Amino acid sequence: MTGRLSRALVCGVLGLALVGCSDDSDDPGDPENSTSGASSSASGSDSGSASPSDSLLVPDGVELTDQGASLEVGETATVAYEVRQGIVGVLDITVSRLEKTSFEESFVGWDLSDETRTAKPYFVRATVANRGETDLAELRLQPLYALDATDTLVESTLFGSTFKPCNPDAFPAPFPPGATVDLCLVYLVPNKGDLVAASFRPTETDIPITWTGEVKKPKPPKDDKGKPKPRSAGGAAG
Repeated sequence: MTGRLSRALVCGVLGLALVGCSDDSDDPGDPENSTSGASSSASGSDSGSASPSDSLLVPDGVELTDQGASLEVGETATVAYEVRQGIVGVLDITVSRLEKTSFEESFVGWDLSDETRTAKPYFVRATVANRGETDLAELRLQPLYALDATDTLVESTLFGSTFKPCNPDAFPAPFPPGATVDLCLVYLVPNKGDLVAASFRPTETDIPITWTGEVKKPKPPKDDKGKPKPRSAGGAAG
């Protein structure tokens, strides 16, 4: 499967629930210009020389994780990337959990096409700290991909309303230097594919940082009092 065919498949997923789907984005940090649930034909294990991320300025005392680092779930990578022209995000990213779910389990109330059901849904949970000098309010962690068994990078899916089983998927407002947030990103891997890693790759010339580990069942969602509740209570379009 080519990257373009994968993109066409996953961009159709969830129909009206998704926002904006395009091959290119002028502003990779702006949710209005983001690509929804698309796959990239770029290999998750490419090697290369210098990349744009190597030349970004970071605050004193911040040491970036080496490109190409292979981490375990629970370990932290310190990364820098250009979230939009002239604005650099510096983050500590700890991928805390990889989860395999199903449409029957987590998408109750969603109108799913037969084409959508050829994908397999996964959740990736991560704790992210702002180590830079810029407020990154409401931005999505777009360079964090799912890597499937065919070495294809799959972008996270963007919803038009809150998706309760896996939320939030973007930084809060504000998200100033020193702030920390727990995120949950949804990935729809084409052809019922298997997620083998989470992969951070801000540009095509960057060598990805990957997290591998056991892929588990999702934790039960919680109610307003912090108690577990049935999964059928979440997932309906708002």
